[in-house]
Amino acid sequence: MKNSDKDIDVREIRRKLGLNQSQFWSQIGVTQSGGSRYESGRNIPRPVQALLRLVHIEQVDINRVKREDVEVSEYLKKNDPEMFKNLKKEARAARKQKKA
Repeated sequence: MKNSDKDIDVREIRRKLGLNQSQFWSQIGVTQSGGSRYESGRNIPRPVQALLRLVHIEQVDINRVKREDVEVSEYLKKNDPEMFKNLKKEARAARKQKKA
């Protein structure tokens, strides 16, 4: 993400989370040495970028996500975008209320 997405510095995200390279990268299936190469400027493949964003920026626990969850979400977004929008808004409000 560092090279292809100039706004995001992966090393800085990791440091802000207080994780060492092994802890940070293992959560998305990347070895410490691979993560080190990415942090040093090597291009990060798109699938790894997507996992980084989900796990470390969006804070999604990918161990809990099932394929059918994604399929239902995609179906609802396509076939009833207004309901999808409303549910998304309600879920966000519930999450904020839970944190408070």
